[in-house]
Amino acid sequence: MTVVLIRTFIIYFVVVAAVRLMGKRQIGQLQPTELVITLILSEIAASSVNDTDKPLVNSVIGVTVLVSLEIISSYLALKSGKFRRLAEGNAVYVIKEGKLDIRALEEIRFSIDDLMEALRQKDVFDISDVEYAVVETNGSLSVMLRADKIPLTLSTFGRKAEEKGLPVVVIADGRYIYSNFSICKTSKSRIDSILSDEKIHISHVMLMMLDKSGNRFIIPKEE
Repeated sequence: MTVVLIRTFIIYFVVVAAVRLMGKRQIGQLQPTELVITLILSEIAASSVNDTDKPLVNSVIGVTVLVSLEIISSYLALKSGKFRRLAEGNAVYVIKEGKLDIRALEEIRFSIDDLMEALRQKDVFDISDVEYAVVETNGSLSVMLRADKIPLTLSTFGRKAEEKGLPVVVIADGRYIYSNFSICKTSKSRIDSILSDEKIHISHVMLMMLDKSGNRFIIPKEE
């Protein structure tokens, strides 16, 4: 039992390090080569934990080789367009200038139902509203609406919105999140002043968010 626990801890940290080296993509954003390596990594990890007779160093070497291959292929894809197209494929336009390209759908084995589902995930429920739609190399769909269907913004009327900055968490569960202070250009004394104005102590704050314009959002702890 102790051997299994030790092997599990070692493999866990090795695989976590490997995934960190490969980047921070979500499963749905993985390129084909990244997905294959992820699947193989999971198989190596599982077999290493279950088969205690197998030398652990073999699994570590296997993980190292796979991560090295991924880093090398990523570098080659960055430097060579031909290698990138060979390893990852090309994006495919399935709607061009408002016209559905059936041949392109058949080429990537994308059904009409698949296309409509992907459009709905983009909050597009009427295919006639789409000017261009592109199936990316990771299988996701990028959509450009027709000009008369694009939502109006302030820039449409020649006006400029005030940049408020990114709201970030500055207090979580009664603790200061110092690493976020620089993002919203604040300080501990400024936050304490805000809490004083709101007549609430930091120990009673579940969540506080702040942007660089001073806009705040505070959720107190429940009694």
